[in-house]
Amino acid sequence: MAKLYAEKHLPDQKPDPGIVDLLKERATDGEITCAAAFGISADLGVSPDKVGLNADLLEIRVTKCQLGLFGYQPKKKIVTPSSGISSDLEEAIHRGLVDKRLPCRSAWEIAKTFSIKKMAVSSACEALEVKISPCQIGAF
Repeated sequence: MAKLYAEKHLPDQKPDPGIVDLLKERATDGEITCAAAFGISADLGVSPDKVGLNADLLEIRVTKCQLGLFGYQPKKKIVTPSSGISSDLEEAIHRGLVDKRLPCRSAWEIAKTFSIKKMAVSSACEALEVKISPCQIGAF
């Protein structure tokens, strides 16, 4: 099996047995959804990037990004540019930028602050031509 995901990490990185057990239990056909990965993070009280690291080491593909940015078939991403963005939302997005990108974590926080869906934030970012990165799980 080709090591596509594990190669992103240092060779001395070792899987965490507790995370590995849940990943194996919850993955289907070598894939786990973003929401399921965050569920493991919450269940074990570990950071999402630790779950992502272990998924990579096991060559488990993360799918169905909760922001709609990757992991959907057949198009890969499902988010589309918003046709209307409030000035408050636009300001919050610009305020959250780090090196001209909006971190995934910040997108989630904005969604919570505005009581809107996470994908509404990524849709606004698409319209504003703002890239979301880095991913909390480490997928991008």
